Amino acid sequence: MAVIGVFSAKGGVGKTTLAVELAWRSAVGSGHRTLLWDLDAQGGCSYLLRLEEPTGSRAASAFYKTSNLRDLIVDTRFAGLSLLPSDQSLRNLVLTFSRIGSPYRLAQQTKFLAANYDRVIMDCPPGLNATSEQIIAAADLLLVPLSPTCLKAGTLDKIRSELIRHHRRHPPILPVLSMLDIRRRLHRETLAALEPRWPVVPMNSLVEQMAVRRAPLGSFASWSEPSRAMERLFNAIEVKIAELESRQ
Repeated sequence: MAVIGVFSAKGGVGKTTLAVELAWRSAVGSGHRTLLWDLDAQGGCSYLLRLEEPTGSRAASAFYKTSNLRDLIVDTRFAGLSLLPSDQSLRNLVLTFSRIGSPYRLAQQTKFLAANYDRVIMDCPPGLNATSEQIIAAADLLLVPLSPTCLKAGTLDKIRSELIRHHRRHPPILPVLSMLDIRRRLHRETLAALEPRWPVVPMNSLVEQMAVRRAPLGSFASWSEPSRAMERLFNAIEVKIAELESRQ
């Protein structure tokens, strides 16, 4: 099993969109038994997958009792793709992890899921805090979407510094240039300066249609360039995972 964290230090960079799309491609395109774990209290994954928001506030309880995890998982309308939805109890997730004390609680829970899933993709809340430390300890790979503006602001450098400061051993980072609009000079300059070339997800109305249709991009516009960009990103992730597994 591989655990992929879709993580950003700030919101508004397409994090949830990427998490849902990649989970769909993992399950439907590659046949992996895939769990999308929504750790963001906003509940965007449920919305994009056209699922009702959970009633009650039980999501945080699973961090105290691991056996509760399987009771919270729901099937989606896509074969092989399950969702562990968020709810309002995750608004205090930082406090929850502080109370638990162990920095490896999330890592222990993902191992508990290994018998049932080939891929666990986590839609992570933004920010560098106790929750991000749990994610870093649990993930095999961190996917970090960055808009050209975030990149210019040094967001990736801040994340790398945080990893080095608090984690001697941390998962590899796969940065993604997201929301790229080549009509903008700053975006073109940012793209040209990248070496080596990162995966790129363009700003496009079809990507925005995911929120309107409440469906993964590949399920309604597989022919499009944004969908092909998502496929290239997914393939880059799979190559990275294969490299990591070959070292074990």
